[in-house]
Amino acid sequence: LLILIYWPRVTQKVPSPFVALILMTSVVYFFNLPVDTIGSRFGVISGAIPAPQFPHISLPMIRMLMPSVFTIAVLGAVESLLSAVVSDGMIGGKHRSNMELVAQGIANIAIPLFGGMPATGAIARTATNIKSGGRTPIAGIVHALTLLLILLAFGHLASMIPLAALAAILVVVAYNMSEWRTFRSLLKAPKSDVIVLLTTFILTVVVDLTVAIEVGMVLAAFLFMRQMASVTNVSVITREMEDSDIPADMSKLVIPEGVQIYEINGPFFFGAAETFTQTIASVGDFPRVLIVRMRNVPAIDATGMKVLSDIRKRVRHGKGRFIISEIHSQPYIALDGSGFLKELGEENLAPTIEEALARV
Repeated sequence: LLILIYWPRVTQKVPSPFVALILMTSVVYFFNLPVDTIGSRFGVISGAIPAPQFPHISLPMIRMLMPSVFTIAVLGAVESLLSAVVSDGMIGGKHRSNMELVAQGIANIAIPLFGGMPATGAIARTATNIKSGGRTPIAGIVHALTLLLILLAFGHLASMIPLAALAAILVVVAYNMSEWRTFRSLLKAPKSDVIVLLTTFILTVVVDLTVAIEVGMVLAAFLFMRQMASVTNVSVITREMEDSDIPADMSKLVIPEGVQIYEINGPFFFGAAETFTQTIASVGDFPRVLIVRMRNVPAIDATGMKVLSDIRKRVRHGKGRFIISEIHSQPYIALDGSGFLKELGEENLAPTIEEALARV
């Protein structure tokens, strides 16, 4: 542990974990110290690559392992991408995230066939690599070939490594990865982020990592949906025309009697659909013509489409007309695919609010 802490003050060209392993292994071997080593605890490391074995897979096994598999996959992806982002910041580079995950996926399909553990990009080793002068993929290739050489030719030497030395390395790696200063600063973040942080942290310590990640992701998803619902609002433009504070793009519009214009701002998904329904219900009876302005709606989901369909039917039942103006590509494609636009009719789809009113 002292070597790991103070060796970087001597030089950073040779990684301190490498020095600690070599020196402590030599001390244990030559002085015959009575400590556990990799060999004494787990046996001698084989110098051969294991033959590939295809495991027996059954439906009960898949059901049992799926939660853990999903968690490990998510953690592996997050750690690899985080490692790449960290390295970008250290060398001023730009990684290819898609290629990172594709390569990791291919590796993790092949590794289990040889009895290996899931592989990810490692933040600690990446940072050590860069601090030691590594700047290109060649450094990672040399790292991999070195591990392969140790496995094939120097396995008997690796079996002499004392577990206490590995424990010290893990303590330093865990401390560096914990980023307790970042943890402390995150406590000043919005309450929703703090809730996710503390819930995941407590469950990791009290229960296990698998449960913590699953609960944390679900909680984060719910809070995200709540935030999206809160930023989506529905306004009645017709009322704004009666106020003195008229929006610039509305000041020249002439809205005929019996026409109501509503504007949706934000994603129109199930979290915001209720807001739209309540806003329309607060007005009272449906007007002769109902215009929905969707210029600020980047996306719509099935619930949003269902609400629009229900309102169209109610307007039609009351012998009225339903017009949609300024619709973006994603909502247009979604509504077209659902058959809603066919029911609505092209004549009730306007590119601008001015043209919608001109048609009225």
